Amino acid sequence: MAPGAHRGRTALVTGITGQDGSFLAELLLQKGYRVVGTVRGSPADPLGAAEHLRGELELVRGDLLEPSGLSDTVGELRPEELYHLAAPSFVPDSWARPAFTIRVIAAATGALLEAVRDRSPATRVFVASSSTMFGEAPESPQNEQTPWRPANPYATAKLTAHNLVGQLREHDGLYACSGILYNHESERRPEAFVTRKITRAAAAIKVGLEEEVRLGNLGAIRDWSFAGDVVAGAWLMLQQERPADYILASGVGHTVQEFADAAFAHLGLNAGDHVRVDPGLVRAPETVPLIGDPARARERLGWRQAVGFEQLVQRMVDADLRTLAARGAGKGQ
Repeated sequence: MAPGAHRGRTALVTGITGQDGSFLAELLLQKGYRVVGTVRGSPADPLGAAEHLRGELELVRGDLLEPSGLSDTVGELRPEELYHLAAPSFVPDSWARPAFTIRVIAAATGALLEAVRDRSPATRVFVASSSTMFGEAPESPQNEQTPWRPANPYATAKLTAHNLVGQLREHDGLYACSGILYNHESERRPEAFVTRKITRAAAAIKVGLEEEVRLGNLGAIRDWSFAGDVVAGAWLMLQQERPADYILASGVGHTVQEFADAAFAHLGLNAGDHVRVDPGLVRAPETVPLIGDPARARERLGWRQAVGFEQLVQRMVDADLRTLAARGAGKGQ
């Protein structure tokens, strides 16, 4: 659809400073939306991955632990579309703070859905769900009918939020969709995640700043997609006549070893010369790999991925290489 086709429509985005929020904001702005993003602190604070969009966005205070404020924002804006992306995303942290994880994911989602129902019932809602809800899945790939088996507090919180979407959709007639998202990456992914750890290390080794990178289980399998493609799928979900939940995934699994091989090869390096396995980082492998079946999204939404696995890895490596080069140039001035 041409830029400006949705001009005048308002989209409210939680988590706009993160990887997904920034790509979604770019997409919505290109389509002519008025984009309003929630931030926890002052709007004058750094905007993270969305900093380059400052001046094009409207910003409002919104804390997931203060649902009354979020409800007021929904009631005042009455947006045509609401994209709920904000949530902790680093799964291991949920073991240390399970109660907090439930509050900030499940309770906050419930508060937003309640606010839409009571104060802006025409708003269409997208909630970012997670493939971790499948846990030790009974099958691979997984589809929208695969049974849930959450195996950590993060997955439990996400499943509760996911169930609330379906329940309020059925009971109250909300246009609410849950996007079951598999691993999706970009150069805007925080360095705590293995993909950025790998691409940054490859770039640093290439320019002589480091010699090796220590990783965990190299045989771990993930279904990796480009974050920009995933948020395009989220937008498509809210453009349909009827709401439904969809898996957004590539449908192809790759190992951490394959990701590392692609990253280092892109720079003319051999991953085997620089990647070391740290036993302290090795976690028990999944008995069934989490790989998503995107057939429903492809058939009903016409969703297609523009960036493949190799392109994604190369994009991330190139971005890290540019960042390190810029830092080096800055120090030399």
